[in-house]
Amino acid sequence: MSAPEHPDWSDRRADARRNHERVTAAALAIYAERGLEATVPEIAARAGVGKATVYRTFPAKTDLLDAIARHHHTWLSERIERAAGTGDALDGLRDFLDDLSDRLAADRSFAEILPRTLDLHDRERASDVLAGLIRAAQRDGHLRADATVQDIHVLVGGYARVLLDLGIRDPAQWRRYAGLVLDALRG
Repeated sequence: MSAPEHPDWSDRRADARRNHERVTAAALAIYAERGLEATVPEIAARAGVGKATVYRTFPAKTDLLDAIARHHHTWLSERIERAAGTGDALDGLRDFLDDLSDRLAADRSFAEILPRTLDLHDRERASDVLAGLIRAAQRDGHLRADATVQDIHVLVGGYARVLLDLGIRDPAQWRRYAGLVLDALRG
């Protein structure tokens, strides 16, 4: 027979879950606004908790950054999968690049955190799906034969870095550069 649970155990677990959700939501918002410059006191204030609660939830800043990166990677993976599932590879790639640009314009952390923290397996899976989309667009004659996933990483990463440094957050300007990337890769 097992020992009875402490009467407050379920409440503590629920409270810990709520704090985790509040801290994560606050971290997503603060990192979106400020990028890697965000601090734990800012996150704690936004979440309405003390710094100690943030540290109990995420003992090190790398733990917090990993959680944010996983959130971003989930969005990215789902978005690439959706693009790959469209009937027209070029339209799927165009829509993906536009959505990616909108996300980058609205969320500094997407560009700053994601590439630095994802493990190789996560990157490879997303890259494989994107490579399949590129191959499909190449077969349809829409992209140049030598276009690669790395081309998209370099070109999008380049305009993302510059636009972030310039403080440009207007999604229309970001989408313009996404269009230029696609034009550069057209067959």
